[in-house]
Amino acid sequence: MVIRRVGALSCARVAGVLYLILGLVFGAFVSLFAMGGAMPGPHAGLLGGMFFGAGAIVILPICYGVFGFVMTLIGATLFNLIVGITGGIEVDVV
Repeated sequence: MVIRRVGALSCARVAGVLYLILGLVFGAFVSLFAMGGAMPGPHAGLLGGMFFGAGAIVILPICYGVFGFVMTLIGATLFNLIVGITGGIEVDVV
């Protein structure tokens, strides 16, 4: 069996969701560290940490998902171009 083409949009959708989940996990860790008072200043640990932590849970997954989608779309398209030149990838399926 030879892989000669992949669905670029399909790959990008799957990768976008996976990166979104990864961003949620990283955002949760960043939020925990921000809420712990790691920011300097007398009140920055409470107020600044809360805004920074909430932003990390919302913004990080969105950024990870969008960048993961776009980069995978570019990568899959390049893969299709290269495979057209080289002939494909041989895979043994048992």
